[in-house]
Amino acid sequence: MTTWGTVNGQEVKKFTLKNKVGQEVDIVTYGATVTAIRTPDKHGNIEDVVLGFDNIEGYLSPNNPYFGATIGRVANRIGKATFIVDGQRYNVSVNINEDSLHGGTHGWSMKLWNATVENDCVVMTLISPDGDEGYPGTVTATTTFQLSDDGELRIKMKATSPKATPINLTNHSYFNLAGHATNAAELYKHVFMFNTDHWTVTDSGSIPTGEIRAVENSVMDLRNATTLGDVIDKVPGGGYDYNFCLPLPHDNRKISFVAKVVHPATGRRLDVYSNQPGVQFYTSNSLPERNDTAVIGKNGAQYFKHAAFCLETQNYPDAINNKNFPNSVLRPGDVYEHIVVYKFGVEI
Repeated sequence: MTTWGTVNGQEVKKFTLKNKVGQEVDIVTYGATVTAIRTPDKHGNIEDVVLGFDNIEGYLSPNNPYFGATIGRVANRIGKATFIVDGQRYNVSVNINEDSLHGGTHGWSMKLWNATVENDCVVMTLISPDGDEGYPGTVTATTTFQLSDDGELRIKMKATSPKATPINLTNHSYFNLAGHATNAAELYKHVFMFNTDHWTVTDSGSIPTGEIRAVENSVMDLRNATTLGDVIDKVPGGGYDYNFCLPLPHDNRKISFVAKVVHPATGRRLDVYSNQPGVQFYTSNSLPERNDTAVIGKNGAQYFKHAAFCLETQNYPDAINNKNFPNSVLRPGDVYEHIVVYKFGVEI
């Protein structure tokens, strides 16, 4: 553990997980954020494959698009920033158009978490008070990070509340398997394969309409290996930013295959597994397109539109306002438990 600066006079701590095959993961207590993942290619060359910043100032800046953070209390969007739980209407903070995104103006990605090391895991804890960003109930949350010797970064997110409240957590890492600084030129060469045959249709503001549509015969069909550069220009909205529906395991403590991604030139491969009903596939469409507005990341790297992809396992967006979507309300006595595994390796 090292000190990584301060936020409002409180120390930000950084932890590094290592395994026997030369992989390393850096995590900081601000936002329970993954700041680096270093992993070898098929020739043994190690690169950092997630976008981020060199210091805490970068993560505090308005230019930070949630790089690597644990998102809560509700990831993704809540339409009109309002919902009803048990007959009572709640209004949460508005931070994108008329809606609420990723927990609001000061969500969990912008809070300092407490951290302990337990065996080979880093365990981060946060208490979100009743009324935080307008949400009901005091939520106690933990995010646990573990790196195995076979390349699995396992992230387990748990939450409890004495009062019914919507919960939908996710990890918001931005991946580029060619290396964090290689931008769209290499991202377009990535090959994707998803374990999903439906997606949730959205309106022009990225709020679900309630329709769940089959991917067949559309640009949303990623069930077979698909090179991103062959399809991204055909995607409405300038790239992928859509929720794909996943087959749920029979036991939600177990995980199912979500997606496989390969960068052929380096051979780096990422396999994703989760126990969640959906995955938001995002190709960093909102990053700037011009040099003068580039996000300046690690080692002075300039990050542009389509610099990376996110695979955010989670519930469907705006599930709280769609009765035909999976339940998103955490009730007293229940435990929200979200598991996502990012497994890094090589494909020769």
